[in-house]
Amino acid sequence: MTKGPNFMPPSQDNQIHMDQIKRAAWAACDTFRGAVDAGQYKDYILVMLFLKYISDTNRAHRKQLEVKYAGDTVRLARELQRERFQIPAGASFYDLYAQRGADNVGELINAALESIEAANRTKLGGVFRNIDFNSESNLGRKADRNRRLKAVLEDFGKPELDLDPSRVSEDIIGECYIYLISQFASDAGKKAGEFYTPSSMSVLLAKLAAPKPGDKIFDPSCGSGSLLLKAAAEVGSPNFALFGQEVNGATWALARMNMFLHAQDSSVIKWCDTLNSPELTENGRLMQFDRVVANPPFSLDKWGHEGAAADPFARYSRGIPPKSAADYAFVTHVVESLKPGKGVGAMIVPHGVLFRGAAEGKIRKALLEENLIDAVIGLPEGMFSSTGIPVAILVIDRSREQGGLTPTVRMCCSSMRHVNSSKERPRTSLRPHISTRSSPSSVSAERSRSIRTPRSSTRSRRTTST
Repeated sequence: MTKGPNFMPPSQDNQIHMDQIKRAAWAACDTFRGAVDAGQYKDYILVMLFLKYISDTNRAHRKQLEVKYAGDTVRLARELQRERFQIPAGASFYDLYAQRGADNVGELINAALESIEAANRTKLGGVFRNIDFNSESNLGRKADRNRRLKAVLEDFGKPELDLDPSRVSEDIIGECYIYLISQFASDAGKKAGEFYTPSSMSVLLAKLAAPKPGDKIFDPSCGSGSLLLKAAAEVGSPNFALFGQEVNGATWALARMNMFLHAQDSSVIKWCDTLNSPELTENGRLMQFDRVVANPPFSLDKWGHEGAAADPFARYSRGIPPKSAADYAFVTHVVESLKPGKGVGAMIVPHGVLFRGAAEGKIRKALLEENLIDAVIGLPEGMFSSTGIPVAILVIDRSREQGGLTPTVRMCCSSMRHVNSSKERPRTSLRPHISTRSSPSSVSAERSRSIRTPRSSTRSRRTTST
């Protein structure tokens, strides 16, 4: 294996800080800016960061083992087979760096990623299938493509991005990855909602869901996985299980890598269409979870309305959402994915979910009559770079339903408890004020605002701002 550029042996006084990594990684994007859309080059940068991380980790562990088993090649080989990731000969970042001036550098990177995926099939199967470092349509003609890829390899080969475990922790690598995703979201504008939920919003959803040790946590539209990871951080224990589904293949790959960079190798992230062909099922039924967090696409058109009446998972017993807006399709999927009698979910929805009539009004009325809605939290405009419309958070609590753990906590079926933040000035960040361990019922008890159901009028609304 070829040594990397500016190699420095690990030492405790050679620590690298989060800001250094962020700056260096973000600066590497300059190679693509102006020539490649942010929605595309994010995949190349994040894959390269992942490759650099596993290469540096593998190299550091190998050096430690070579010292430990000095001259004993059999034991050394046995220990290397137990590494978290296997990197075949010639496939590390440093092998590619040594060939950065090659006329076919894009092909070499593709071949290295394919061999790494093949050697780690259970963990990385399919993760690199949607990325092509030899794409003319994405990276330009051969000369330009080779120049850009050489520059990216040199950027990631700088000392500031030496990710040796003795210099940087997994937490820092994971946070850097999320930082880059957030920056790409800002650059991508309206496309950002496809893969990223703002950090402050993720924290709020996680606190509202309040996962506890032993919980199975699910995100049906998990994007790059940042919301799931915030929910995991809220548990306060390593005793949990993460599950997600994502319809976009490239975004699914980002989520898988994000999980690995946060040491969540056992997470189960499926590439599938949640509304039409969910893969997290058991015995022909939807798998059910203790906690669900979600930021699904708003008012998704052509979501599969034509097949909803024959849904094999019986998600639309309360009514079928309109074909032009999938909001309540996601709401009902969340409800049916929660464990009966005790599951809690927190999800972001557009404000229209609170007052639109027809089929949606019917579904909303049924949810209220079943006592499933624990709180509605209205948020101001400007919370997302992907849309300027105001949004709300629904807290769904199946412990409130008949036969649940707290069925006596009820409210009139013509209203939802609601905290209104939308009266505040528009802002792009949010600091949650909810106790991390408040029960969802206590959250709703603090809130009071009515919203319209099919039988009520706009004039009946009351508002309390916080």
